[in-house]
Amino acid sequence: MKMTFIRAGLVAALLLLTGCDTGSKAQPTVLEGKTMGTFWRVSLVDIDAQQAKNLQQKIQAQLDGDDRLMSTWKGDSALMQFNHSTSTAPWPVSAAMADIITTALRVGEKTDGAMDITVGPLVNLWGFGPDKQPVKTPDQAQIDAAKARTGLAHLTVINRAGEQFLQKDLPDLFVDLSTVGEGYAADHLARLMEQQGIGRYLVSVGGALASRGLNAQGQPWRVAIQKPTDRENVAQAIVDINGHGISTSGSYRNYYELDGKRISHIIDPRSGRPIQHELVSVTVIAPTALEADTWDTGLMVLGTDKAKEVVQREGLAVMMIIKEGEGFRSWMSPQFSAFLLKEKN
Repeated sequence: MKMTFIRAGLVAALLLLTGCDTGSKAQPTVLEGKTMGTFWRVSLVDIDAQQAKNLQQKIQAQLDGDDRLMSTWKGDSALMQFNHSTSTAPWPVSAAMADIITTALRVGEKTDGAMDITVGPLVNLWGFGPDKQPVKTPDQAQIDAAKARTGLAHLTVINRAGEQFLQKDLPDLFVDLSTVGEGYAADHLARLMEQQGIGRYLVSVGGALASRGLNAQGQPWRVAIQKPTDRENVAQAIVDINGHGISTSGSYRNYYELDGKRISHIIDPRSGRPIQHELVSVTVIAPTALEADTWDTGLMVLGTDKAKEVVQREGLAVMMIIKEGEGFRSWMSPQFSAFLLKEKN
């Protein structure tokens, strides 16, 4: 059985990739590490070695805290304490948790339930959560039983006198924030940079990125959108995202083989099964990485035609890559086209 756990649909564009002058002495300071089962990377300008060392520690500590907030792999995380509880009374949570879930519920409604953070039982059933991988394809009875424990209508965010609460009306409702956690963490890193007085940075957590200011060459930070294949690292497009968040969701990197079929990690909460359509990658640019990270999964679940309808209705900046024969074709909204790198004549 083959399993791949890489969600690097986006990579920070290097000098060779962006066409910048590689002879320039100006180089960014790059800090890297691991979090949430993926990698984080921060590129900075105009900081010294001691600042970089101190910042590395602060970044890792903050990301470790985010993991303790949202992880479904850590049984004592704040999220898992809520999931383990069978209480249907309001459950106190942090403002950060309330903000993440409020965003997810809003996008879930706008995608007709395609983006569903209560899909955890189905994610686990198909082997992409803390539970073990299935040894055979789940049958309809198992899928129906898992679906009965899901649904955005069963989860509510409550703001009461400045305090935040979650409330579920199904005792065994299971919330999974893995589809939005990277976006939140990237935004959180951006806020850390601001707090440290750093105004020129590109931060990434897995497939979610945020940026501000100019890079070491005095140009906007550029990001390469990877061609949707697990066999090569080739840029499909390059965008300037200065001051925005960007996130990619793809069905081509996190999967396994079961009963002769490729099982995608992206589960359609409406059917209870992994997606099988020809849409293989969705990239969203939004004011925040959390917003981008929340939309990309919902659009991936919808498939090409329905996703286009939502993108056009909501005025989103989106690029989609669709499998066509032995190759791929791309589609992008006018809002996304505005971010494309304009090559000099």
